[in-house]
Amino acid sequence: MIVEGSLVDRDAFHARTGWDVKPEGACKAEVCVPLPADAYADEGRIDVAVVAKKLGMPVVADEVHGLTALGPETAVTGRVLTSARAPELVLPDAHGNPFRLSSLLGQKVLLVAWASW
Repeated sequence: MIVEGSLVDRDAFHARTGWDVKPEGACKAEVCVPLPADAYADEGRIDVAVVAKKLGMPVVADEVHGLTALGPETAVTGRVLTSARAPELVLPDAHGNPFRLSSLLGQKVLLVAWASW
């Protein structure tokens, strides 16, 4: 998740991470994590760096551009991925024929992407 600045609307945080931030803490499914008072900002916003730290999400701030990036939670769930489902992806193979990622269902897959820019 990438946000501008360090404050984000609670509803936007919930929509993008699945964590519902309430006065009693951050909750997802049956897991609730208490948050410190400094996690809550004004007007229904939260400090993403404080919340991310409590949820075990890695945080990187780009102060020059005013951006904050959060990685997936690991400390709370014990896993980086909350699911192993990839979206359908169709790309041309070496011969120009369409190749569907779903044709590899049930197999371990490593995707490597490269761009010249």
